[in-house]
Amino acid sequence: MSRQKDIPNSPRPAAMGLSVRRTRVADAEAFARMMSQPAVFPNLLQMPWASTDHWQARLTESCAAGSPHVQIVAEADGTVVGAAGLHPVGASPRKRHAMALGINVDADWHGRGVGTLLMQSLCDYADNWLGLLRIELDVYADNLRAQSLYQRFGFVRKGVHRCDAMRDGVFVDSWSMARLNPAPLRGFPQN
Repeated sequence: MSRQKDIPNSPRPAAMGLSVRRTRVADAEAFARMMSQPAVFPNLLQMPWASTDHWQARLTESCAAGSPHVQIVAEADGTVVGAAGLHPVGASPRKRHAMALGINVDADWHGRGVGTLLMQSLCDYADNWLGLLRIELDVYADNLRAQSLYQRFGFVRKGVHRCDAMRDGVFVDSWSMARLNPAPLRGFPQN
Protein backbone atom coordinates (compact mmCIF):
# COMPACT_ATOMS: atom_id res chain seq x y z
CA MET A 1 0.00 0.00 0.00
CA SER A 2 1.38 3.40 -0.95
CA ARG A 3 1.76 6.08 1.70
CA GLN A 4 1.32 8.82 -0.89
CA LYS A 5 -2.04 10.45 -0.27
CA ASP A 6 -3.44 13.90 -0.79
CA ILE A 7 -2.45 16.34 1.91
CA PRO A 8 -5.62 17.65 3.52
CA ASN A 9 -6.04 21.41 3.66
CA SER A 10 -4.42 23.08 6.63
CA PRO A 11 -6.48 22.42 9.78
CA ARG A 12 -7.29 26.11 10.04
CA PRO A 13 -6.52 29.19 7.95
CA ALA A 14 -2.85 30.06 8.26
CA ALA A 15 -1.65 33.40 9.54
CA MET A 16 -0.22 35.97 7.14
CA GLY A 17 -1.79 34.41 4.05
CA LEU A 18 0.28 31.24 4.24
CA SER A 19 -1.01 28.02 2.74
CA VAL A 20 0.29 24.47 2.48
CA ARG A 21 0.16 22.22 -0.55
CA ARG A 22 1.82 19.12 -1.95
CA THR A 23 5.23 19.74 -3.54
CA ARG A 24 5.46 19.67 -7.35
CA VAL A 25 8.48 19.04 -9.57
CA ALA A 26 8.01 22.61 -10.81
CA ASP A 27 9.06 23.76 -7.31
CA ALA A 28 12.68 22.76 -8.00
CA GLU A 29 13.75 26.35 -8.65
CA ALA A 30 12.26 27.47 -5.32
CA PHE A 31 14.04 24.60 -3.51
CA ALA A 32 17.37 25.57 -5.11
CA ARG A 33 16.79 29.23 -4.16
CA MET A 34 16.00 28.47 -0.51
CA MET A 35 18.75 25.87 -0.08
CA SER A 36 21.35 28.28 -1.51
CA GLN A 37 20.69 31.02 1.04
CA PRO A 38 23.65 31.56 3.39
CA ALA A 39 21.25 31.71 6.37
CA VAL A 40 19.68 28.37 5.40
CA PHE A 41 22.16 25.83 4.00
CA PRO A 42 24.59 25.85 6.97
CA ASN A 43 21.76 24.46 9.14
CA LEU A 44 20.95 21.63 6.73
CA LEU A 45 22.82 18.58 5.54
CA GLN A 46 22.82 20.14 2.08
CA MET A 47 25.73 21.47 0.10
CA PRO A 48 26.06 25.16 -0.84
CA TRP A 49 25.01 26.32 -4.31
CA ALA A 50 22.09 23.97 -4.78
CA SER A 51 21.13 23.61 -8.44
CA THR A 52 17.69 23.56 -9.95
CA ASP A 53 18.64 20.43 -11.93
CA HIS A 54 19.61 18.62 -8.73
CA TRP A 55 16.29 19.50 -7.10
CA GLN A 56 14.31 18.68 -10.22
CA ALA A 57 15.79 15.16 -10.17
CA ARG A 58 15.11 14.74 -6.43
CA LEU A 59 11.55 16.05 -6.68
CA THR A 60 10.83 13.92 -9.74
CA GLU A 61 11.54 10.88 -7.57
CA SER A 62 9.84 12.03 -4.36
CA CYS A 63 6.74 13.46 -6.08
CA ALA A 64 6.13 10.42 -8.31
CA ALA A 65 2.89 8.49 -7.91
CA GLY A 66 3.40 5.68 -5.43
CA SER A 67 6.43 7.33 -3.81
CA PRO A 68 6.62 6.73 -0.06
CA HIS A 69 7.82 10.33 0.45
CA VAL A 70 5.46 13.03 1.71
CA GLN A 71 6.69 16.41 0.50
CA ILE A 72 4.88 19.71 1.17
CA VAL A 73 5.56 23.41 0.71
CA ALA A 74 4.31 26.58 2.38
CA GLU A 75 3.35 29.40 0.04
CA ALA A 76 2.74 33.10 0.52
CA ASP A 77 1.01 34.79 -2.41
CA GLY A 78 2.07 31.98 -4.75
CA THR A 79 5.74 32.03 -3.70
CA VAL A 80 7.25 28.99 -1.98
CA VAL A 81 8.63 30.17 1.39
CA GLY A 82 9.30 26.82 3.07
CA ALA A 83 9.32 23.10 2.50
CA ALA A 84 9.16 19.97 4.61
CA GLY A 85 8.89 16.27 4.09
CA LEU A 86 8.57 12.86 5.66
CA HIS A 87 10.86 10.20 4.25
CA PRO A 88 11.24 6.46 4.89
CA VAL A 89 13.98 5.71 7.42
CA GLY A 90 14.94 2.51 5.66
CA ALA A 91 13.82 -0.28 3.38
CA SER A 92 13.00 -2.76 6.14
CA PRO A 93 9.28 -3.51 6.60
CA ARG A 94 10.02 -3.47 10.33
CA LYS A 95 10.55 0.33 10.13
CA ARG A 96 7.28 1.22 8.35
CA HIS A 97 5.99 2.83 11.54
CA ALA A 98 8.70 5.52 11.39
CA MET A 99 9.70 8.29 8.99
CA ALA A 100 12.40 10.96 9.01
CA LEU A 101 11.48 14.64 8.88
CA GLY A 102 13.30 17.36 6.97
CA ILE A 103 12.36 21.04 6.90
CA ASN A 104 13.68 24.36 5.62
CA VAL A 105 12.35 27.91 5.55
CA ASP A 106 13.30 30.80 3.29
CA ALA A 107 15.63 33.15 5.21
CA ASP A 108 13.28 36.12 4.68
CA TRP A 109 10.52 34.14 6.39
CA HIS A 110 12.33 32.99 9.53
CA GLY A 111 10.34 33.74 12.68
CA ARG A 112 7.07 34.31 10.80
CA GLY A 113 5.23 31.04 11.46
CA VAL A 114 6.25 29.09 8.36
CA GLY A 115 8.10 26.38 10.30
CA THR A 116 5.22 26.06 12.75
CA LEU A 117 2.70 25.68 9.91
CA LEU A 118 4.83 23.05 8.16
CA MET A 119 5.42 21.11 11.40
CA GLN A 120 1.72 21.27 12.32
CA SER A 121 0.76 20.02 8.87
CA LEU A 122 3.26 17.13 8.80
CA CYS A 123 2.55 16.01 12.39
CA ASP A 124 -1.19 16.01 11.68
CA TYR A 125 -0.61 14.04 8.49
CA ALA A 126 1.71 11.56 10.22
CA ASP A 127 -0.63 11.01 13.18
CA ASN A 128 -4.05 11.12 11.56
CA TRP A 129 -3.54 9.96 7.98
CA LEU A 130 -0.45 7.74 7.91
CA GLY A 131 -0.80 6.31 11.40
CA LEU A 132 2.92 6.68 12.03
CA LEU A 133 4.14 5.85 15.50
CA ARG A 134 7.49 7.67 15.26
CA ILE A 135 8.95 10.69 13.48
CA GLU A 136 12.68 11.21 13.77
CA LEU A 137 15.15 13.88 12.70
CA ASP A 138 18.70 15.10 13.12
CA VAL A 139 19.47 18.73 14.02
CA TYR A 140 22.76 20.48 14.59
CA ALA A 141 23.56 20.82 18.29
CA ASP A 142 23.94 24.60 17.93
CA ASN A 143 20.66 25.15 16.04
CA LEU A 144 18.66 26.27 19.07
CA ARG A 145 15.85 27.85 17.02
CA ALA A 146 15.09 24.57 15.22
CA GLN A 147 15.38 22.55 18.44
CA SER A 148 12.84 24.84 20.10
CA LEU A 149 10.40 24.37 17.20
CA TYR A 150 10.78 20.59 17.32
CA GLN A 151 10.32 20.50 21.10
CA ARG A 152 7.03 22.44 20.78
CA PHE A 153 5.77 19.53 18.66
CA GLY A 154 6.80 16.85 21.14
CA PHE A 155 10.24 15.93 19.82
CA VAL A 156 12.76 14.93 22.49
CA ARG A 157 16.51 14.52 22.31
CA LYS A 158 17.54 10.88 21.93
CA GLY A 159 21.29 11.16 21.46
CA VAL A 160 24.29 13.11 20.24
CA HIS A 161 26.21 12.36 17.05
CA ARG A 162 29.76 13.61 17.71
CA CYS A 163 31.47 15.26 14.71
CA ASP A 164 28.47 14.31 12.59
CA ALA A 165 29.02 16.62 9.64
CA MET A 166 31.46 19.14 8.27
CA ARG A 167 30.17 22.69 8.14
CA ASP A 168 32.35 25.54 6.95
CA GLY A 169 35.53 23.52 7.50
CA VAL A 170 34.67 22.37 11.03
CA PHE A 171 33.19 19.08 12.24
CA VAL A 172 29.99 19.76 14.18
CA ASP A 173 27.77 17.65 16.43
CA SER A 174 24.12 16.94 15.84
CA TRP A 175 21.27 15.70 17.98
CA SER A 176 19.01 12.83 17.15
CA MET A 177 15.44 13.76 18.10
CA ALA A 178 12.21 11.80 17.86
CA ARG A 179 8.50 12.19 18.51
CA LEU A 180 6.00 9.45 19.20
CA ASN A 181 2.39 9.72 18.08
CA PRO A 182 0.65 11.18 21.16
CA ALA A 183 -2.41 8.93 20.71
CA PRO A 184 -1.37 5.88 18.67
CA LEU A 185 -4.41 3.84 19.63
CA ARG A 186 -7.00 6.60 19.19
CA GLY A 187 -10.37 5.03 18.44
CA PHE A 188 -9.18 1.55 19.43
CA PRO A 189 -11.38 -0.05 22.14
CA GLN A 190 -9.60 -0.06 25.48
CA ASN A 191 -10.03 -3.15 27.71
